[in-house]
Amino acid sequence: MKLLRVGTAGAERPALLAEDGTLRDLSGVVPDIDSALLADEHGLDRVRAAAADAASLPELDPAGLRTGAPLARIGKIICIGLNYHDHAKETGAAIPEEPILFFKAPDTVVGPEDTVLVPRNSVKTDWEVELAVVIGRTARYLDSAEEALEHVAGYATAHDVSEREFQIERGGTWDKGKNCETFNPLGPWFVTADEIPDPQALPLRLWVNGELKQDGTTAEQIFPVGEVVRYLSHFMTLYPGDVINTGTPAGVAMGHPDPKPYLRAGDVVELEIEGLGRQRQVLKDA
Repeated sequence: MKLLRVGTAGAERPALLAEDGTLRDLSGVVPDIDSALLADEHGLDRVRAAAADAASLPELDPAGLRTGAPLARIGKIICIGLNYHDHAKETGAAIPEEPILFFKAPDTVVGPEDTVLVPRNSVKTDWEVELAVVIGRTARYLDSAEEALEHVAGYATAHDVSEREFQIERGGTWDKGKNCETFNPLGPWFVTADEIPDPQALPLRLWVNGELKQDGTTAEQIFPVGEVVRYLSHFMTLYPGDVINTGTPAGVAMGHPDPKPYLRAGDVVELEIEGLGRQRQVLKDA
């Protein structure tokens, strides 16, 4: 299923992108697409039953209708740094022996076509297309990658916007270069795991002002999705509605030769993951 949330910011309603391409209102079926729905043992089953008879659901006109982030009330966002062989190579970094972790606050999440703000005093705002993993079952001390995948509810497209000077050159942790407002566009869809049989076979692409910058595949991941979920479960409890951003392929601004083409107000970024939908953001100054 392709689930989404549409409407003005803060007042989105749950919706279904039906197989015939129509947009259907789910607000009569579930209150929202959120952690409570995922934590409910039968929550997605109710949505799946409604989707099987999508024509009976009220149809929504997508014209002029904003698409919000496909998941509300996200618990935590855990991010994996340097998780693609080609990205590590372009930045001159050693291949990590264990996953590199950092966090993004849930309030960085915006819709897939919402404005992204270039922070004040920023000189190195960068782009990163990423596969986002949505946890569907509480995960603690998992034994295998196969077991870990059973705890995944689905996937989405994420844009891990980053300010490299704040992240790398200003001391401390990476977090202050990752948590500026609007720095995690998510969506357009939350796609349930049954529609993505192999999360390691997904092409990812990103364009800046119409120029292709990133053209990769999740097959390049150093730590695959199942291993990432298993690993994290040994350091923290993962709950339904938690999101994991799993890293970005080569092609970020930081990996370009000088002068590096960091983002500025007026730039347009577009990104997509096959089967998970496309984003488009116009950048403005904060």
